[in-house]
Amino acid sequence: MSATPHSLILPAPAKLNRMLHIVGRRPDGYHELQTLFQLIDLCDTLTLTQRQDSRIELTTPLAGVADDDNLIVRAARLLQQKSGHHNGVSISIDKCLPMGGGLGGGSSNAATVLVGLNQLWQLGLDRQTLATLGLSLGADVPVFVHGHSAWAEGVGERLTPVTLDTPWFVVIHPGVSVSTPAIFQDAELTRDSLPITMARALQGGAAEWRNDCEATVRKGYPLIADALDWLAQYAPCRLTGTGACLFAAFDTQEAAQAVAKQANQRWKAWVAKGLNTSPLQDALGC
Repeated sequence: MSATPHSLILPAPAKLNRMLHIVGRRPDGYHELQTLFQLIDLCDTLTLTQRQDSRIELTTPLAGVADDDNLIVRAARLLQQKSGHHNGVSISIDKCLPMGGGLGGGSSNAATVLVGLNQLWQLGLDRQTLATLGLSLGADVPVFVHGHSAWAEGVGERLTPVTLDTPWFVVIHPGVSVSTPAIFQDAELTRDSLPITMARALQGGAAEWRNDCEATVRKGYPLIADALDWLAQYAPCRLTGTGACLFAAFDTQEAAQAVAKQANQRWKAWVAKGLNTSPLQDALGC
């Protein structure tokens, strides 16, 4: 973290869904999930600078996203409203994570804003209060607020911290955008996986993990299917969330870098280290 008394420069890390089971559908249309969230060291970077007026300003707008729809702006406005704080903030973002890639970038941005402004504005709110606010912005926001890899149920908001293995991951973005609502509305989506316990999920390990969205995504997005088939030559791989990103784990950084080098000839690919504690928490010393 770089900081002055009036500004913070903070990471907003990505996540992977190491597994994702859909175990039911609620009357309101939302799906009941069981998933393992793992944080990785691939991050956006946000700069928060306190203002003397009450304006919330995003100085680096994202193409195609109106400020009123941007989770960064919405998170700051929500915290300002709920806390009654009168000063505003100027926020800039150095964007690394692809939008709509299943890496949780927008949710992580929102969480970094909530946690960062809580410190910058000296609000003194506890982590659970911030997570509850974050849930109103999106189901993935709380895991980034709490800042630890987690077993999640419900729509992804019921979290239990877990300690996962921390391999090196190759993460590939095949260059397409996946509509999450379209995947969850698909008639052929698996919605009846049998619920399992967290202990069984952890004991089964990566060899038994799967993503229930994968068959539907493969059907609708042949470019993603092609990337999955290519990466499977080197290690077991799966989607994160509804995609478009996919990933595989490797024991060493060197092995991951070798595969990513080949992947980059066709797609955008990164090498990322698995984490259990968020670099945001490390940056803020909490």
